Amino acid sequence: MATTIDDALRVLLDPALEPIVELVLTQREGVLEAHAVDGSVRFTRGDGGAFDEREVHGRNPLGDQATDRFSPLHDEVAHRHPRRHQNAYPFAYEQAAQVWDHAHAPDLVVLHTAAHHWADQGGHIGEHGSMGAVQARAPFVIAGRGVRAQGMVPRAARLVDVAPTVCALLGTAPLADGRLLARQDGEALIDLLDPNERPDHVVGFLLDGCNPNVLYDAATRGEAPNIARLMAMGTTFQHGVVSSLPTVTLANHTTAMTGCHPGHHGILHNAWWDRERRQQIVTNSAESWATAMTFLTPGTESVHDAVRRTWADAFTASINEPADLGAAYSTFDLMRRQVRMGFPKTPDGLPHATERFVRPFKDYAWYSQVDHHGLEQCLGLLAGRYLDTSYPLPRFVWMNFTLTDSAFHEGGPHSEIARASIHDTDGRIGDILDALDRRGVLDRCAFYLVADHGMEESNPDVTGDWDLALADAGLDVRDEAYGFLYLNP
Repeated sequence: MATTIDDALRVLLDPALEPIVELVLTQREGVLEAHAVDGSVRFTRGDGGAFDEREVHGRNPLGDQATDRFSPLHDEVAHRHPRRHQNAYPFAYEQAAQVWDHAHAPDLVVLHTAAHHWADQGGHIGEHGSMGAVQARAPFVIAGRGVRAQGMVPRAARLVDVAPTVCALLGTAPLADGRLLARQDGEALIDLLDPNERPDHVVGFLLDGCNPNVLYDAATRGEAPNIARLMAMGTTFQHGVVSSLPTVTLANHTTAMTGCHPGHHGILHNAWWDRERRQQIVTNSAESWATAMTFLTPGTESVHDAVRRTWADAFTASINEPADLGAAYSTFDLMRRQVRMGFPKTPDGLPHATERFVRPFKDYAWYSQVDHHGLEQCLGLLAGRYLDTSYPLPRFVWMNFTLTDSAFHEGGPHSEIARASIHDTDGRIGDILDALDRRGVLDRCAFYLVADHGMEESNPDVTGDWDLALADAGLDVRDEAYGFLYLNP
């Protein structure tokens, strides 16, 4: 007999799995559902982006959508491993609904608890992937020419708002329907921009997996002086930007570049199941990063596309970024063409590489090398020459830093290794600011800093695997990327 959604819900909502299963989402006949061990809600899309609650039993598990929960840092530290009744799920109805707009959406999405430690899947102290406030919240700093300097403001936005805001800052041409990007879900945050100024160049930094509470605290304490400098000359969202579900790497790198949700741009998760081809699609791996954008929904546009659509001769650069759609220069394009780039053989002697963590932690060493290689590319492009090729000064530069994700996973967001990764990354950002200063264009530049998702401290004592419970019940379920469940695959 075929496995049904109700069969899977009975297993997943068993009180025995309560320590590890926070929420289960599904959709049946156009009605979206969210279930927890202590309640459920059914809801539908309304008009103008609103959502209508159809039915609530017990506690509405998505009822608390506060964007300021567990911010600033002392509040997060005081509520490590929050229980479901303490947590908040910003923009939860929108986040849940967009998943099922994709042709290969799963039958159910399982979201793990804040405490859950993925020991059975090689888990880390730092975790993400859920819609909970800490795991979904990414930093957002925007500064420089054309940006209002408002300091730290007590507000939040969505990650889908970032790309249209950058397009508005640059002054890219709108499309016929008024949107700045072809499949845009977000809105340009116009109130952040000074209409009397326009930057000649915009530089974007993504600090993968960086917890904003920790980042802002590090800047305040002098551990990240260059990021503090950007914060002082612009606007910082204290409650960050909320990344899209699932709050994982490549889905939200693509969201940051396109202004649309994973269910719309097509990079649905780090991995998913193609029912038509009966094939696993993996995008977030060393083997697949270079070709991941082949799975984009046709018609999706990036900031690079919008810039080059507006100014045909504009040069843009995407450095160490798999989501490189439309970039004139791309690290991964060079890789696809098998161009040798002189990757550093060891981390020994590299600047901005904390030796205390480089030596004992292989990942810290490797991602220090990756980020240094990205820095070398960026400095070469800003100087006008890289790999014996001359380049004009980019109108838009996107720089992906990977070290923070590795370190925050390793030690958790409140660890010394996480702080070291911020310090090292800040040094690389400082080198880029210095390079722009040498070119005499620093005061004509705008900058923004985001992450693809947050990072929350898990509890090593809270382990378990819902896949084992589903298998023990004899259900025919395929689990992709730990949480996207496909029934009868």
